[in-house]
Amino acid sequence: MHYAWIVLGASALVMLIGSGLRAVFGVFITPLEGEFQWDRASLSGVAALSILLSGALSPFAGWLADRWGPRTVIMVACAILGAGCLLASRVDALWQMYATAGVLLGIGASGVGMPPAAALAARWFESRRGLVFGLFGAASSAGQLILIPLAMWITVLFGWRASYLFLGAALLVISLPLVLLLVRDSPGEKGLRPYGSARAGARATSTRAATRVGLTEAAQVPSFWLLCVTFFICGYTSVGLIQTHLAPHASHHGFTQMQAAKALGLLGAMNIVGTLASGWACDRFGGKPPLVFSYALRGAALIFLLYVESVSAFYVFAVIFGLNWISTVPATTALTVRIFGAASVGTLSGWILFAHQVGAALGAAVGGWIFEATGGYTWAFISAAGLAFLASGLSFAIQDEPIEKTPVARPTALGAPVSAT
Repeated sequence: MHYAWIVLGASALVMLIGSGLRAVFGVFITPLEGEFQWDRASLSGVAALSILLSGALSPFAGWLADRWGPRTVIMVACAILGAGCLLASRVDALWQMYATAGVLLGIGASGVGMPPAAALAARWFESRRGLVFGLFGAASSAGQLILIPLAMWITVLFGWRASYLFLGAALLVISLPLVLLLVRDSPGEKGLRPYGSARAGARATSTRAATRVGLTEAAQVPSFWLLCVTFFICGYTSVGLIQTHLAPHASHHGFTQMQAAKALGLLGAMNIVGTLASGWACDRFGGKPPLVFSYALRGAALIFLLYVESVSAFYVFAVIFGLNWISTVPATTALTVRIFGAASVGTLSGWILFAHQVGAALGAAVGGWIFEATGGYTWAFISAAGLAFLASGLSFAIQDEPIEKTPVARPTALGAPVSAT
């Protein structure tokens, strides 16, 4: 077994725990209201702050991963996440909850998200990158599926403080040793070449990978903006609109809370299937075809949701939408590596992810505004379906070819510039 798979397994497990920890705050809202009489709006602000910081700091985390190495970024992020959980278990004031569950968990989540993971995968894998990005996306989904019920179970039995304490300690005990002992920044540290690299092409690959593309240079490439816009639409239609408003929509149409919970669980499970399938398709067909198909399928699913009246149809929607919920992540990341190179994927993926989070925030807000104005979500889903079809067309316009990078001149001993290559 190539050591790259060990690095992948360790980092995916860390990503699983980290993504789950940032998502568990909703479990604690009701117990916190009961103990401190804090209102729902104030506690919702904690979750919003965590999401905003996680998205806003993703470009910075990716930039650090490209320059310091992903291993250092992930280790520091794990320490911040663990500290945030442990300190959250001791809070007695609302500002303390904002500082711990809001600020510290938001900062830590950015360091165990996709940009540092993508930077690590791009260094270790020359082939099967699509599958690897799919596995990271699946780990993120699985983290929420596993840790949210676990946090709820601990909270019911022992209280929310014990839940935070256990989750923080588990993160530190499991993740830090995994990263410290098993994860390395590059194959060269183990005397290896990346998985799938051919000996004849090793020099050309390493030369291209060493050339970084900054944000200013990437912004001159239309494909970068197409990736940002399509991922903005991804955030608007998934995390922003459906994750926030699907349960209220189900209640508004007469579905029970248990039926809505089952639909969300089914959606999350199909998430993993769709993400892995997208990664496999990226390796076989390139990143653009899966991206075009994912957005088209999402638009069709949102149109179908307008006609859902029965429980069985509601579950069918959950299956269809779950298949393309995160299937855009491996395709978008694979295209970023393909176009801009492995050395730049952390930084640029961070900015693309930031566009996603802005779209998510807007989708959540617009869904609420439309409901207040019209008494339903029909026009919200129609707008989302139209945007998803637009994203499918924009994805087709992405130029799936590496950009030409200008070699950086470096001075000789006499001061005359020579090519860096």
